Amino acid sequence: MNPIETRKDDIRDDFHGTQVSDPYRWLEDAASEEVVAWTEAQNRRTQTYLAGIPARERIRQRLTELWDFPRYTIPRKEGDRYYFSKNDGLQNQPVLYRQQTLEGDPIVVVDPNTLSEDGTVALIGQSFSENGRLMAYATASSGSDWQEVRIRDVDARHDFDEVLRWCKFAGMAWKKDGSGFFYNRLPEPGSVPPEDENHYSRVYWHHTGTPQSDDPLVYERPDAKELRFQPVVTDDGRYLLLHVTVGTDPRNRVYYRDIESNDGEFVRLFDDADAMYEFIANDGPLFYFHTNLDAPRGRIIAIDTSNPARENWREILPEGDEVISHVDVANDRFVVVSMQDVQHRVRLYRLNGDLEREIELPDIGSVEALSCKRHETELFLQFTSFLYPSTPLRYDFASGELTTLHESTIDFDPSGYETKQIFVTSKDGTRVPMFVVHKRGLKLDGNNPALLYGYGGFNISMTPGFRIPQLVLLEAGGVFAVANLRGGNEYGEDWHQAGMLDRKQNVFDDFIAAAECLIAEGYTSTSKLAINGGSNGGLLVGACLTQRPDLYGAAICEVPVTDMLRYHRFTVGHFWVPEYGNAETDSEHFRFMHAYSPLHNVRPGTNYPPTLITSADTDDRVVPAHAKKFAATLQEAQAGNAPILLRVEMKAGHGLGKPTSKIIDERSDVYGFLFEALGVDSGHRQSHQPKND
Repeated sequence: MNPIETRKDDIRDDFHGTQVSDPYRWLEDAASEEVVAWTEAQNRRTQTYLAGIPARERIRQRLTELWDFPRYTIPRKEGDRYYFSKNDGLQNQPVLYRQQTLEGDPIVVVDPNTLSEDGTVALIGQSFSENGRLMAYATASSGSDWQEVRIRDVDARHDFDEVLRWCKFAGMAWKKDGSGFFYNRLPEPGSVPPEDENHYSRVYWHHTGTPQSDDPLVYERPDAKELRFQPVVTDDGRYLLLHVTVGTDPRNRVYYRDIESNDGEFVRLFDDADAMYEFIANDGPLFYFHTNLDAPRGRIIAIDTSNPARENWREILPEGDEVISHVDVANDRFVVVSMQDVQHRVRLYRLNGDLEREIELPDIGSVEALSCKRHETELFLQFTSFLYPSTPLRYDFASGELTTLHESTIDFDPSGYETKQIFVTSKDGTRVPMFVVHKRGLKLDGNNPALLYGYGGFNISMTPGFRIPQLVLLEAGGVFAVANLRGGNEYGEDWHQAGMLDRKQNVFDDFIAAAECLIAEGYTSTSKLAINGGSNGGLLVGACLTQRPDLYGAAICEVPVTDMLRYHRFTVGHFWVPEYGNAETDSEHFRFMHAYSPLHNVRPGTNYPPTLITSADTDDRVVPAHAKKFAATLQEAQAGNAPILLRVEMKAGHGLGKPTSKIIDERSDVYGFLFEALGVDSGHRQSHQPKND
């Protein structure tokens, strides 16, 4: 393929005495006509290449078949009714329904598919009044993180006039009387300098039926503009809590006050940001928290807020061998989701910490979500695994039974496949888990196409999960592997910290070791192995591609962070400084960040494997400049004939709320590229019969 000539400018920055070239900085200006024309040319080049892949249309057809089955979320009980979302199959967006009983007829509450012609307006979140009849709901357009909040009278089926704007990652916490809710928002653009539009978080009170301009300010900290606040109202309606964070740092603060104390000061219960504190529930002034203070795998504590000195804290559930992933309260029991070697378990504890029982899950897998109320006798769980579609389950406290609410009807029979967990030895000797999924009876002769996926950051665990696109690879005799790298929460906060800041190279070493293991054990070979990751996982792929270009047959680098010296300058990039560091302000940070930054470690004259880099034009989380500059740099440096392609989706963001039609188009392109690069026969797959509901 003929490369696109990309203009290079002589731009250099001084980082603590080191000159660093940035020739493609002009690609950061997404609105300029030259950048738009360049992006369009890159997309045309990519689509021309993809159009010549015979497998792509067969993959698109199969993905459409696989996606075409009903998918349900768990119900949530609000007042005297249940709410849940359902996608019939190929709808661009799931529809929110309500029903009076779990067996009752569903009634549409909000259908986001009617909010835009192309399905790019998504329903992002909802919060309900105590009786379940008023709903604050947030929508986002074209994948943006910016949200608009509206209030719907569910029974009357109409929205109030007001629209709340300038919200991003907003929490909405109703008063028990249903008169309104507390919410967090950011400054109106133009009221602060552009670089501060994602700073100065504030909490407001909104009275239903009034314009946003009338909303009184509840709390702000102009002296600490980097703090972000999210309001929570306790179940008894007595307290307003603020969950206070800086960027993506899991160490948070907690403030609270009596909810009726409109002019009262907030009590800063935790203000040192020395650990994670997640509020669970309260009994009057007694607050329960899930924390990793002095317990990297987590524990539950109780604090009497009338006597909150640390020596008076009471430990309810001490740290154990398993990592506590999530805690909730149902039927006056703690519902504790814990993790052992990246597999979830669910146990019930009395409020004094005594174990009552374990809820046996259907298979090795993950609990994606919980829904429960403290005084209700039912608990809903969303369960999934690599071969088990996301399925809503109901646990009945009275009978002790766990039942399935909706069986999957996907056109895929998992019985011919298996999931293994193996352990990889990383460069420094650390034992790293990896899941491997493939057909039963797979020959370990090195001839199988394989896709290795990873993330490795921000305290996020890569637990088993059902991914429809991977099925086309499995059906073609391929191997899908997920490496559980340091930087996640698979083994607690110590595991997270072992993959951040100056220890970030550990993450890349783990991933490289996982790739080498797949080859050494005969699952695949270099020419048959592709690596894949998105966002922070895109950084992972970019770093491993530049460090070991000889190890892979292909690389798929999605919505990546690649410029580690300037990432903090764009939109919400400064949120990630606690995880990555800041190369501009700290010379030591520059040293280790410059050493792995994908953009700055591309070597001219290198044979890079076939590489597909993806982004989206309205991604306001990881701006597309990262992908564009990385693509231009790789294209110039490529010494071999393998394609280096850039795919920029239009009217899409970081992935949030992406419509089904765009997902199928995107995955058809990605897997078409993958099959072509690895020489996969897309016509070879198992016979399949739809299941009966």
